[in-house]
Amino acid sequence: MLTKRIIPCLDVRDGRVVKGIRFQNLRDSGDPAERAIAYARAGADELVMLDVSATPEGRSTALQTVQTVREALPIPLTVGGGVRTLADATALLQAGADKVAINTAAFTSPELLTTIADQLGRQCTVVAVDAARRADDSGWEVVIRSGQERTGTDVLGWVEKAVACGAGEILLTSWDRDGTRLGYDTELLKAVSSRVPVPVIASGGASEPGHLVSAILAGASAVLAASIFHENEFTISSLKDFLSTAGLEVRPC
Repeated sequence: MLTKRIIPCLDVRDGRVVKGIRFQNLRDSGDPAERAIAYARAGADELVMLDVSATPEGRSTALQTVQTVREALPIPLTVGGGVRTLADATALLQAGADKVAINTAAFTSPELLTTIADQLGRQCTVVAVDAARRADDSGWEVVIRSGQERTGTDVLGWVEKAVACGAGEILLTSWDRDGTRLGYDTELLKAVSSRVPVPVIASGGASEPGHLVSAILAGASAVLAASIFHENEFTISSLKDFLSTAGLEVRPC
């Protein structure tokens, strides 16, 4: 049985951690480096940091923030936001990222995934997919530009294409559940994980330990969360204990 990962997420804007609901009404949640250190010490398996304003503002991720977090962090770091070229991805890895998450640019230019996977390695290439349930409940469509644009493209077809182009991991966020604390969209997780041969990270909606277990049982290799950690509702060790009691393999804190 593969070890299941718990991954805190730092959504960063203007050098500060922020959190909102469906990418809106962002509120300050602290300093990225301080948060990173605390989560690493608490037993996090990895950390994801996303510059949530980079794509809407047409810029790359702030490298200084990446460097500062990397200096404080002894665990793997995935960074995303504003990655549009091979040079952007390379700069993030040079600044200290272990993996690079690509969202909008991967969707608009899938060949970018192939270039990054070929030049930097598939293991470094993460596709971040924001999925919104269709109004007629017939499935999910891809959302890009930090939630600002619904594409009409089927999520399941997109993840298959992304993996074929070079994605080594899928960071799957339910746009409908993000920040709502209603739990992960397990139907979405089952559908995506059954269609791709790469790890799927569940994101969007966690508020209690049972949600993490449900996501993993639905096919997720890892569970990502923000609010429950930022607001000190649960410790990572307590969540790992809960997962272990549920029969899931986790790395000790």
